[in-house]
Amino acid sequence: MQAPDTKKMLDYCVVKTVDTMNNLADADSFPRNIYPGQTNWNKVDVFDWTCGFWPGILWYAYEASGDSSILVNAKKFTQPLQNVISVPVESHDLGFMLNCSFGNGYRLTQDTSYREILVIAADSLATLFNPKVGTILSWPAMREKMNWPHNTIIDNLINLELLFWASRNGGSQNLYDIAVKHAETCMHTLIRPDYTTFHVAVFDTVDGHFIKGVTHQGYSDSSTWARGQAWAIYGYTMCYRETNKPEFLETAQKLADMFINRLPEDGIPYWDFDDPAIPNAPKDASAAAVAASGMLELSGFVKDEASKAKYKNAAMAILKKLSTPEYLSSDKNQAFLMHSTGHKPNDTEIDASIIYADYYYLEALLRLKKIDGFYKK
Repeated sequence: MQAPDTKKMLDYCVVKTVDTMNNLADADSFPRNIYPGQTNWNKVDVFDWTCGFWPGILWYAYEASGDSSILVNAKKFTQPLQNVISVPVESHDLGFMLNCSFGNGYRLTQDTSYREILVIAADSLATLFNPKVGTILSWPAMREKMNWPHNTIIDNLINLELLFWASRNGGSQNLYDIAVKHAETCMHTLIRPDYTTFHVAVFDTVDGHFIKGVTHQGYSDSSTWARGQAWAIYGYTMCYRETNKPEFLETAQKLADMFINRLPEDGIPYWDFDDPAIPNAPKDASAAAVAASGMLELSGFVKDEASKAKYKNAAMAILKKLSTPEYLSSDKNQAFLMHSTGHKPNDTEIDASIIYADYYYLEALLRLKKIDGFYKK
């Protein structure tokens, strides 16, 4: 499989990042989405679950370019996110919010104040763990609204990276143990026998048993929501990286195989693989970007060359398609990509540009660059 022009696309992302950066005056709100027909980002406050992706993009753009002005802004937009841990926030999304921002910042600068914030955040996330169930609580409000005693969403796998990291950087061993137990429990509840995924697992809090699987943001409880499948690929690959547990690697591979096998002809998934409106259903570039990034990392862990090539080639094919005029926003708006779907059942962020699609697209390009060394800065 021929790779996309990595240098060209990284340069494109850096230019677009600088354009957005130069149009954001204050670090009190963060880009989230751009709807069809709009040019500029709609923004959210520091407590939105997506707030960490914009500073994360700045850190990645700095890593790709070495541009000192981007570094200044990465620090500027990261700092306000410390407010997330200064007030009681019952959120399972602390990994998305703080690992993408402070985590990338610490990786690139070794600023010890960033490390301290990440460890505090990990301890906060760990308070949502229910040892009887074996997972971190995802949506507290759903206990009353949906009569779900304890629920865990597939997205929450990504937040485990914060726990793993903190356990190695001043946090307790308990953070590692919680992350492993959460991943093991989800492996037997959120993943169906055919390696498609539920969005939500609902558990009883008396004895911890699994009650049912639900697909809250997908088409139906029996369908496969594309971004949920992508979160699972990415999450179990990361869990293998952190633990070397072979069952996590095997799970990641089977999840990726299912994703690859069900892709439509153009290689970019519809928002749900089972929407009966296909081929007239909306696409989800964000699911494609998350899966591509996850499969690039997965390709580095599998042992046999055929599997290594399969996952790398699948990821490169996705990135190559995303890097075409059909999906690039170019001069249409401030984002990198178009045609993502956030929450179709809720009729929100449909066929939009969404900040996390851009984040994982840029991350995947950087991973591809590191794998093959396409060019030197």
